Amino acid sequence: MTDQTDPVGVAVEVVAYYPDDPTRVYQLLQWLPVLELLDTVHKVAVVTRDPRTAAVARRRTRLPVLLAPEFAELAELYDALAPKVALYVNNSMLNFHSLLDSRFLHVHIGHGESDKQSMASNNAKAYDRVLVAGEAAVQRHVTGLLEYDGSRLVRVGRPQLDLDRAPIVAESPRRTVLYAPTWEGDADYNDYTSVDLFADQIAGSVLALPDVRLVYKPHPKVVTSPTPAIRAGHQAVLDRLAEADRLDPGAGHVAVLDGDILAVMGRCDAMVTDVSSVGLDWLFLRTDKPIVLTDRHGDAERLRSEVPVSRCADVVDADSMDTLTALLAARLDHDEHHLARVAMRRHYFDDLAPGESTERFLTTVSGLVVRRDQLAGVPHRGSAETA
Repeated sequence: MTDQTDPVGVAVEVVAYYPDDPTRVYQLLQWLPVLELLDTVHKVAVVTRDPRTAAVARRRTRLPVLLAPEFAELAELYDALAPKVALYVNNSMLNFHSLLDSRFLHVHIGHGESDKQSMASNNAKAYDRVLVAGEAAVQRHVTGLLEYDGSRLVRVGRPQLDLDRAPIVAESPRRTVLYAPTWEGDADYNDYTSVDLFADQIAGSVLALPDVRLVYKPHPKVVTSPTPAIRAGHQAVLDRLAEADRLDPGAGHVAVLDGDILAVMGRCDAMVTDVSSVGLDWLFLRTDKPIVLTDRHGDAERLRSEVPVSRCADVVDADSMDTLTALLAARLDHDEHHLARVAMRRHYFDDLAPGESTERFLTTVSGLVVRRDQLAGVPHRGSAETA
């Protein structure tokens, strides 16, 4: 082992496996508070493969963070830990190094609920269970994948949405519009970003509203994107904000480039976003506030079919982007989609109340710990519902 943490001295039942470099470590970080709650029931350790990721994680959690850069070191670590359940927050190719170990159960927990095509892939077939938010995610898997065993899906909601977060933007007497775009994805089919096409126009449209504050919170990978058009769009928004702040210093316009977007939403009155988990987080947390979705593909029929939340939101594309100022003004004064969002929230999140997602998650993992022992022929004291 190359890590300073001695794995032999760490008794764990659950490992959270994250093999990638820090550019996507937000996928793991959003789970850490929930995993710390799980640790009070079943001891948890975080397993990393990159020393830079390990360093980031150690700054953010009290859980043991272990490092096994090479495959042989990972196998040695698992021999020492003897975990019962492994949790996976993404579909990294390096997950298969961990999936090779057949002595424990493998559970995909993801890093958000989203209608992006990447959310339901054949990678799901590799895991013993896949935890999903609700009915929309179930349908995404059983209709989108050939020969998929839907019994592996477990509906738990989204535990991160249960957490209390201290706001990271100031209160404002102004109406606050959040612009929260996603990144460009790994491939064209999974590209939903508005940054390269519409970011400058969106920021200008929001700033044209009277008595408004603009909060810009892009996806973390927008900030570090190497794509020239993304970098240009991102900079255009920053330039707009700087000029607006110069002209009206008391407005409070702000770009939030670090921190948790869920800690931003509570002080916003409307949101413009792309197809991503952010829109669905808003749907759960801010059901009573309007949302505007962008459609970079200009295909309204496809969007309504593949992105159910678009049916309870306003949608803007290249042909209608020039109406955004008037649209936002109208929605801030009269939110005609409110009742539709209430119904759509049930479709995505099973009408869970705050706190219930966490309960489902903890109960599910506990059941899988018991189930693993049953399958391995290990006597287990106490009882838990098998997941």
